[in-house]
Amino acid sequence: MSPRRTPVLACSVVGAAVVALDGTVLTVAQPALQRDLHADVGQVQWTSTGYLIAVASLLVFAGRLGDRYGHRRVFALGALGFAATSTGIALAPGIGTVIVLRVLQGVCGALLQPATLGMLRTAYPPDRLGTPIAVRTAAIGLAAAAGPLVGGALVSAYGWRSVFLLGVPPTLAIGLFALATRERRTEPSRTQPSRTREPSRTEPSRTQPSRTEPSRTREPSSLSGAEQAPAPRPPAATGPSALDPAGALLLAVTLGLLVHGLVEAARPGGAPTGLLAVAGAVVAGLVLARHERRAARPLLPPELLRSVPVVAGLAVLLAASAALFGSLFVATYFLQDVQGLDPLDCGLRVLPLAVLMVLGAPLCPPLQRRFGPRRTATAGAALLTLGVLLLSRLDATAGAAAVGVSAALLGAGFVTLMVTATSVVVHRAPEAHAGVAGGLQQTVMNVGPALGVATVTLLLALVPDGGFVPSEGAALPALVLIAALALPAALALPRDTDRRRTRPEPPSPRAEPRSCVRS
Repeated sequence: MSPRRTPVLACSVVGAAVVALDGTVLTVAQPALQRDLHADVGQVQWTSTGYLIAVASLLVFAGRLGDRYGHRRVFALGALGFAATSTGIALAPGIGTVIVLRVLQGVCGALLQPATLGMLRTAYPPDRLGTPIAVRTAAIGLAAAAGPLVGGALVSAYGWRSVFLLGVPPTLAIGLFALATRERRTEPSRTQPSRTREPSRTEPSRTQPSRTEPSRTREPSSLSGAEQAPAPRPPAATGPSALDPAGALLLAVTLGLLVHGLVEAARPGGAPTGLLAVAGAVVAGLVLARHERRAARPLLPPELLRSVPVVAGLAVLLAASAALFGSLFVATYFLQDVQGLDPLDCGLRVLPLAVLMVLGAPLCPPLQRRFGPRRTATAGAALLTLGVLLLSRLDATAGAAAVGVSAALLGAGFVTLMVTATSVVVHRAPEAHAGVAGGLQQTVMNVGPALGVATVTLLLALVPDGGFVPSEGAALPALVLIAALALPAALALPRDTDRRRTRPEPPSPRAEPRSCVRS
């Protein structure tokens, strides 16, 4: 590995892992936070909802900032802001301060997350992105698995404030490191150098007619690409207009309403408010689509949205994350409320999921090179669907083996889809739009879990007799269908790894004028 790429990979892995760890440890700390600050359940819920809305609504715009001003700069700003807000939350005197700082922490997280992928895209050749993305995915899985254990130990020993101090040293370190380094950007013309071939001594001069050829006057259309005068480029956009602030605002409103609606729909009695927010998100989305079609420099590049591999990869991630997190929501209540297990025993039952995610991530790049993204992702979608299907057949007497097998299939399928689809999205996105592609990937990974949990909650309310017993309810069968949607999306991914985009193409031979008479 190149010494210049090692720090980039370290910053990307640490940044992504800290964000994943923060989300899981907070869940364990919320009851203690509620008791200490004398808050109600709704206020505590907003410590998570406010963060999620801020992150989801700003991820794409943050990616656009990275594309324009450099991913390391945006990453450093997000990491240092994340450290500062974490420190502030640990010192907060009341629940109101915690909520405000959590929203600001979400803004910093939005700056941080797309840059972790954007830096990888600019530092690694496209055909070598699989390994760093797999390492990043394994770190996220390890952090998510260790979060409840680490959070429980910290809360028990030092209180809930220690949970927020946990991420301050690593984010402060990587933020200062990224701020002190210079980003190396790849020029778009490096892979296609323009060459002008000088006339050979054995060839007739192009300025004089050959003896065996009649003198001809070339038309401008017969000139080769190297001989033609380059077309004038439009002036580069400067100022705020290049960032499409109107599009960024509309996208933030759309995603914010969507996430808020899904979270509200998952609460008891919150379905009417949730549906109203989702309807508002649809209206805002239509206005956004109309604006983007008319914008001179849209926030969402048309060439990115017209890319079938990119759209298919995002669809795979949306379906997979919705199915996984919805299944974990049901499984957690099933193991604790129906089977009466404590949180530690519950975590041990689903531990194969985290183990397969950590161990399976490094195996995904060789599988992609051997079988191609399409077949690799299709196998992952089949494993994920089978895992949800087996989980949906469990009854109240299900043992540890049945739950463990289902969890292992979920972990193996999800990590395969996540690494493969993320590699395709980042690989097929132009380097100039790497930040936007990373923002879209992270947005999908935030919207998908909210969609899965909201779907489960609505179905549990509509079919209350089954409760959280998987085989008697309608929630997990619905998640089987959602997981199965990843199959057609996986079939739309590229069949093989496209290496032609990563290697300089040889200059095309010039079309020589053929003589009509040969001596």
